[in-house]
Amino acid sequence: MTQDELKQAVARAALDYVVEGQIVGVGTGSTARLFIDALAEIKDRISGAVASSEDTKKRLEGHGIRVFDLNDVAGIPVYIDGADEINVEMHMIKGGGGALTREKIVAAVATRFVCIVDRSKLVEVLGTFPLPVEVIPMASAYVTRELTRIGGTPVLRDGFVTDNGNLVLDVKGLQILDPVALETRINQIVGVVSNGLFACRPADVCLLGTGNGVQTLTLD
Repeated sequence: MTQDELKQAVARAALDYVVEGQIVGVGTGSTARLFIDALAEIKDRISGAVASSEDTKKRLEGHGIRVFDLNDVAGIPVYIDGADEINVEMHMIKGGGGALTREKIVAAVATRFVCIVDRSKLVEVLGTFPLPVEVIPMASAYVTRELTRIGGTPVLRDGFVTDNGNLVLDVKGLQILDPVALETRINQIVGVVSNGLFACRPADVCLLGTGNGVQTLTLD
């Protein structure tokens, strides 16, 4: 199977985790877009969705799916999103599409986080994919220096601004042996809005697209 076919398979498998009559949280990125397309087929069985980005919101609305503001909902049974990397402990690097902060907020509200990825995203040690860090523009030079001090090589994502009006530094050269500690440390740097490590709140389920079908990984 091609990578696109693997993504399509996990996107459709994620429909089994959607709670009928409830709101579903939806992530951002190529696999999330395929999930939205699949979700459109059962849109009459949900009350709507919460989007993690403006891109996701537009795609949901384009399918006629009602989009709720997160402040207007009391809870979300499930959040479904992809990842740039994931390990067996369900820690992830996310934010290749630049929506890391909103993704992290929606994931925090959700009762269950289902990650949908193809086999290439499963790694032993996180860090081959550059770690995105969203920063307030006036702090970008300072944060760059601080990230360099912890061993990374930050590169400003050229010509990109997040939905929140901020910049993204992509940090290369990290071998992330303790994702929870590094996520916490980076978030404590003044000027950082959030970073793309999803370790303090990992995924609960990973639907992994492989040549032998969709495998389900859990923390249990």
